[in-house]
Amino acid sequence: MQFDLYSAIYAILIAFVLNIILSPFIIPFLTKLKFGQNVRDDGPKTHLVKAGTPTMGGIIILISLVIASLFFIKQNYDAMAVLFVTIGYIKVVKKRSLGLRAYQKIIGQLIITGVFLLYIYKFSDIGTDIYIPFTNGKTLELGILFIPFFFITMVATVNGVNLTDGLDGLASGVTVLVVAFFLFNAWAVKSGILPISGAAVGALLGFLLFNTHPAKVFMGDTGSLALGGFVASIAILMKMPLFILIVGIIYVLESLSVILQVGYFKVTKGKRLFKMAPLHHHFEQLGYKEVKVVAIFYIVTAIACLIGFLATKNFF
Repeated sequence: MQFDLYSAIYAILIAFVLNIILSPFIIPFLTKLKFGQNVRDDGPKTHLVKAGTPTMGGIIILISLVIASLFFIKQNYDAMAVLFVTIGYIKVVKKRSLGLRAYQKIIGQLIITGVFLLYIYKFSDIGTDIYIPFTNGKTLELGILFIPFFFITMVATVNGVNLTDGLDGLASGVTVLVVAFFLFNAWAVKSGILPISGAAVGALLGFLLFNTHPAKVFMGDTGSLALGGFVASIAILMKMPLFILIVGIIYVLESLSVILQVGYFKVTKGKRLFKMAPLHHHFEQLGYKEVKVVAIFYIVTAIACLIGFLATKNFF
């Protein structure tokens, strides 16, 4: 099934309007349920004022995204698969910053990813080849190696987005740029993920009205894990998972900062490579204001997306 740019625009507008209608009702409801943010004891002191700000706001993004997508998923099986992955990565946040244990998150992610992989093999025709950036459309045939690559891509992206969600508007703003990149590539080939990509852009733009500094609501793991699943799944369906390394450079850097911090701490028996991880907190500890860090990360992502477009030259 083919879609034009108008379908994406309609989806953007529907999701955006739904978000700004729902947020004034859901945010107070989350506050009454006491789904407030618990601030890390070892975190930046400037974050203490965030304590009690309602989290689980990702549910607003997801409701807007799903409802807007429903207008365009009839016989659109790729879109259905993406929505399954997105919803599947939702987890209910416990009343502490860390939520579920790491191994519990990973097990859940592997199950959802396995079901999506089954769809790829049994019901889609995308194959096991992926585009290589800056090669005028050449692909790399992974064969059986596609399976481990698939799992690594999904889990790494999901957790990269999750780690990026630490400052007001950071994960939502970075992700709306990343999704917009894939949206325009989906438009080039009239892909079935075009309208749901638009729905995600609209939902995130609406959420940003309430999530920018000072945030009235946080997306929490409910939103960040689901959005990570969304980004990874649309990239795979477009045969463009390697492009996440370019356009999702912030996800990559945030993840690497945590990996390097933990590794360096263990090797040196207590020393730290960064003042604090993930990376956005390191810049805060250097004296950068939160809004400054967020703005810089937006700019880096925007430039990375432009480079990503250059990397797709002669692809379609």
